[in-house]
Amino acid sequence: MRRPLRAIVAAGLLAAGSLVAVALGGTASADTQICEQFGSTVIQNRYVVQNNRWGTTAQQCINVTSTGFEITTQNGSNPTNGAPTAYPSVFLGCHYTNCSPGTNLPIQVSQISSADSSISYRYVSGATYNASYDIWLDPTPKKDGVNQMEIMIWLNRQGPIQPIGSRVGTTTLAGRSWEVWQGSNGSNNVISYVAPSPIASLNFSVLDFITDVRNRGAITNSWYLTSIQAGFEPWQGGAGLGVTSFSASVNGGGTPPPTTPPTTPPPSGTACSVRYSPASVWNSGFTADVVVTNTGSGTVNGWALTYQLPAGQQVTNAWNATVTQSGTAVTARNVSYNGTLAPGASTSFGYQGTLSGAYSSPTSFSLNGVACSRA
Repeated sequence: MRRPLRAIVAAGLLAAGSLVAVALGGTASADTQICEQFGSTVIQNRYVVQNNRWGTTAQQCINVTSTGFEITTQNGSNPTNGAPTAYPSVFLGCHYTNCSPGTNLPIQVSQISSADSSISYRYVSGATYNASYDIWLDPTPKKDGVNQMEIMIWLNRQGPIQPIGSRVGTTTLAGRSWEVWQGSNGSNNVISYVAPSPIASLNFSVLDFITDVRNRGAITNSWYLTSIQAGFEPWQGGAGLGVTSFSASVNGGGTPPPTTPPTTPPPSGTACSVRYSPASVWNSGFTADVVVTNTGSGTVNGWALTYQLPAGQQVTNAWNATVTQSGTAVTARNVSYNGTLAPGASTSFGYQGTLSGAYSSPTSFSLNGVACSRA
């Protein structure tokens, strides 16, 4: 399923949403009703609760309490093979310039010593929705606009909906088993962890999920955690859904990154070649197949292929590798089953991307810092 990022669809209304947030910006002591599209308020002088109705023009209202919120009206209805209607949620950190009071986010991942959170949900029947906990990260300390990495934790899903991308495996985090899905919505990369059965409450370390995403090659310790959010994505119905309690705390004190990156010589005998082939090209997109061969005398254990995409090309979805892009710079990292390359061995991956202008292929590649020849 493809889905635009929450609030991007209504980018032209962000200024209006900010004005609503200011108008409602005091701490909620009694219950607060919010029906404005991007209206928000503050609870506990610590967290922001937002209506965030970005995917429909139909009315949605939430009732904000001192500990969370409840959806009281949700008149939108979107097809289950497309985007949800909204993401009403409570968050710590910064979301489109709306920052929670006194937050220390964004904070670099390497500087986080602990990040603990707890969440309790109230579910209803007869609606199509997910209960989603979002973790947002970016290579820069970004407080507005789109972050490059979205981690989604699906504690419940009802109806024929699925995460962005495709299922890539399973894992155990926070003492539970999760399906792992990976893909891109065209604006940012998404890794989703889907519970096989509904979870009503969870106490966990946010770092467990950030570390797993880092180990998959999707981020590094130099990236920034910008916000953590808990709420619902309704497709059809949803009145009565509620976050009954939410807490989150991110503490610094971790080891900061070195001011200059360490220089580690590549393993003796390392050499490589790359064959890069456009599988298909059309007026607004392309697919590419990449074959990486170890032409050296030593075994490669874990690889990262780096190169520059020509201007106007943006990776949207990949297979057999974790592919991230910052500007024109692309890094493709091995996945769990193709990280070892014996001398003479090859592995392949591919991806789809959007295209603006004439197509051309990258011209130079490096594997683990070693320049590769073109095959």
